[in-house]
This record gives sequence, structure tokens and C-alpha cells, in this order.
Amino acid sequence: MEQNTSLQQQLLEAGVHFGHLKKKWNPKMLPYIFA
Repeated sequence: MEQNTSLQQQLLEAGVHFGHLKKKWNPKMLPYIFA
């Protein structure tokens, strides 16, 4: 489990986030976003 937590921390530090804020969307991409 520690390895998984470490991986998540590395991803967050690299700027890879699980999900994103609505305001960061490009409205033209709406048909392609399944959330």
C-alpha cells in the first residue's frame, strides 16, 4: 500500500491529477469528456 501512495504522490508532483476542475476545460471538448 505504501508503494501505491508513493506513486500517487509522484503523479501529483508531476502535475498529473485524477480529475480536473470544470474551469480548466476547453468548452469545445465537452462532447469528448465522460465524467
